Amino acid sequence: MKLISWNVNGIRACVKNGFMDFFLKEDADIFCLQETKIQKEQIPFTLDGYYQYWNFAQKKGYSGTAIFSKIEPLNIVYGMGKEEHDKEGRLITLEFEKFYVVTVYAPNSQRGLARLDYRMKWEDDFLNYIIGLEKCKPVIVCGDLNVAHKEMDLKNPSTNKKNAGFTPEERSKFDEVINKGFVDTFRFFYPDKTQAYTWWSYMFNARANNAGWRIDYFCVSAELKSQLRNAVIYQDVLGSDHCPVGLEIDWNQEGMSPEQSE
Repeated sequence: MKLISWNVNGIRACVKNGFMDFFLKEDADIFCLQETKIQKEQIPFTLDGYYQYWNFAQKKGYSGTAIFSKIEPLNIVYGMGKEEHDKEGRLITLEFEKFYVVTVYAPNSQRGLARLDYRMKWEDDFLNYIIGLEKCKPVIVCGDLNVAHKEMDLKNPSTNKKNAGFTPEERSKFDEVINKGFVDTFRFFYPDKTQAYTWWSYMFNARANNAGWRIDYFCVSAELKSQLRNAVIYQDVLGSDHCPVGLEIDWNQEGMSPEQSE
């Protein structure tokens, strides 16, 4: 089974810049989006063979998530059940027979760390949410977590320790996710790989120079380790300031053909 996650930084703009070419080529079983930046009436396409689920922010042109799935889920949950967080459209959970898929767009702590305190509260509530899911069945979490976990996960760690996305506070919250047993799947396969980034600033020719950050992830419950087959960063795929990331997992989900689960 193939899963892909992509912060598209505006799905309508991304569609104009090759989104569908990548989407059709990869033919993922589950395709997750973050930062869609649209409202319900602006959905840009229909997708044959996929169920579509969108979570829209109340604020227009802001945040938002989506999941496209070949498999019809048993249940869909938008948000985490907390009004203070759920108005920004940052979370969708699909429940399948044997696992959950959660797509998430974590809040940015913003310039000057203006939103760091809120981010810390959000992190605690999100971790409690996915731990609660895990009591029922394994969880696959994907999306833009807005944090580079280790120094190898960004080009210039020494100059970014007080900047949003690489503060000790944010990194420690990711530590908590790992300490609760979740697996950073890219590091599971490539523990020492450097220059493996998923986001680049639009300034200073950052992408051309590969001066980026790895802030997009697939993290899974520890019990899924034996079923992991590969983790991918599609660094050459354009259309957003983020590139897509992927996960291949061996799982013959009920309702899928053997070909789909390969």
